[in-house]
Amino acid sequence: EFRRVLFRSGASTSIAATDFTGTWMGMLALAIFFAAYALIISEEKLRLRKSKPIMVAAGLIWLLVAVAYIQTGDTQSAGEAFKYDLLEFAELFLFLLAAMTYINTMEERGVFDILRDWLVVKGFSLRKIFWLTGLLAFVLSPVADNLTTALLMATVVISVGGGNRKFIAIASINIVVAANAGGVFSPFGDITTLMVWQKNIIDFTGFFALFVPALVNWLVVASLLNFAVPNVQPDPLEGRATLKHGAWVVVVLFLLTITMAVTGHNLLRLPPVAGMMTGLGLLKLFGFYLQRRDERQAYLAKTMLMSTALAIDSKPKKQEPTQDTYDIYRNLQRAEWDSLMFFYGIIMSVGGLGALGYLAIGSEFLYGGLGPTTANILVGFASAIVDNIPVMFAVLEMYPDMNYGQWLLVTLTAGIGGSMLSIGSAAGVAVMGQARGIYTFFAHLKWSWAIVIGYAASIATHMWLNAATFQVAIPA
Repeated sequence: EFRRVLFRSGASTSIAATDFTGTWMGMLALAIFFAAYALIISEEKLRLRKSKPIMVAAGLIWLLVAVAYIQTGDTQSAGEAFKYDLLEFAELFLFLLAAMTYINTMEERGVFDILRDWLVVKGFSLRKIFWLTGLLAFVLSPVADNLTTALLMATVVISVGGGNRKFIAIASINIVVAANAGGVFSPFGDITTLMVWQKNIIDFTGFFALFVPALVNWLVVASLLNFAVPNVQPDPLEGRATLKHGAWVVVVLFLLTITMAVTGHNLLRLPPVAGMMTGLGLLKLFGFYLQRRDERQAYLAKTMLMSTALAIDSKPKKQEPTQDTYDIYRNLQRAEWDSLMFFYGIIMSVGGLGALGYLAIGSEFLYGGLGPTTANILVGFASAIVDNIPVMFAVLEMYPDMNYGQWLLVTLTAGIGGSMLSIGSAAGVAVMGQARGIYTFFAHLKWSWAIVIGYAASIATHMWLNAATFQVAIPA
């Protein structure tokens, strides 16, 4: 038997968990998980949203967990373990919902369009666009998250590249690598770093130690890709983007929200989601002002139109909200709901496999047998194949006994490791959809050797630059 500790950051509640990996229930649960993941990998071909199979798999796995425990006479542990994993998801869900709503609002107000148009109309060469989009992806992803940043920069290279498919493919690879690298030194940059931060393993400023290793990762890969980028001038384009009223207020509110999440967590020991949801409330209040302003302008426009037409026989009615009237719930609806539900399925499925004993065996094999350094490097390669989110959640559920430097290492490898294949990160999958038929799995695979070199260089940089952190223990 082994022990699985619940609520690590709070009360020391624990449950005794039996190893069910050799039973038919354990093997069936593992088969269900792999079957669901096969459907997820085939999402593009089957046109089946990735959240659907994994949510069903999560329910079936926990059904088997409950039956397994009940057969041993334990009627409480399965329910407690499920609630623990559900709490993990709830914090992640609300945090991401607030962040996505802010990003969608900034996009709706035209903030990202202005940036895109600036790049498009400046008349840079394709090689300069290659480096600028990569740099901006690296700089923006720690704040706007790697998925949103990759999509924004991919729009730029597609607009500029036109019919130059080679440039679009190589620039897309550069953007994916840069966005994933930029995401590892900020909890707001990637789901994996956010999960580590919420576990209180690394504090907010602690992630900054990964800035240089992450920068090395992108620069090495970009330097190798650079030689394949044609140094020609693209056709000139015109920019037409304009900022809508209140755009910069939304940006300021987003920065204030990030500040509340960080300071609330560091100083008051509140979960980061508390600051994020408070910031979402502030955005909703500002959204109320924007909505009323739009309604007043629509009412005045209608009144002027009626006066011009001499239609004065009836009192104008109050203007109902139209598609042009600001409505924050439209931005809430535009959140990545499939991704959010996918996270639920992954967290609950991996948690269920952990309750059956698979994570304990995996932890013993990887971290007990191979050692933490080798295990953490392999995590990066697993992230490229399986996706970094379930891999990192599995590591967090295992909670191996590692020092501070090793936790930084696994955060780094899970984040940048997903860049080795186009399916290894949310950014890569999203850009494949954005540049469909041009940036493909095999187009990315052609340059995986360069990304592996950058991966190795990044790890070496971390182990040299942050050598002192490998002597710092993580509190139990």
